[in-house]
Amino acid sequence: MFKIVFCLRRRPDLTPEQFDSYWRDTHAPLVRRHAAALGIRRYVQSTRFESDLAAVAAKVRNAPAPFDGVAELWFDSREAMQAGFSAAAGRAAGRELLEDEARFIDLENSPIWFATEREIVGGGA
Repeated sequence: MFKIVFCLRRRPDLTPEQFDSYWRDTHAPLVRRHAAALGIRRYVQSTRFESDLAAVAAKVRNAPAPFDGVAELWFDSREAMQAGFSAAAGRAAGRELLEDEARFIDLENSPIWFATEREIVGGGA
């Protein structure tokens, strides 16, 4: 499987609650609607929560400000992802998703990368 990992920071004009609500209630259905055209096999939103343990871990590591969430999109392969985004319907879907992301994500401060998984512990290890 091939995966896109997108570490999200919210736009500065949004509260964490506004960001999460928009991401969950508006953007997620849009991704679901375009999943077939783009070849997306799985889409997961991981949301951040505050805890004393997280604060200690960040301090010990001198970590940068945390992300507001992480989105993961799985594809059968790199070629499948490229085919999905290259087709006319996929290009249109990609444009619509990017336009929507600009409504709630600080795109300039939200890193994105492409990955293959190396499972060490779990069902497939």
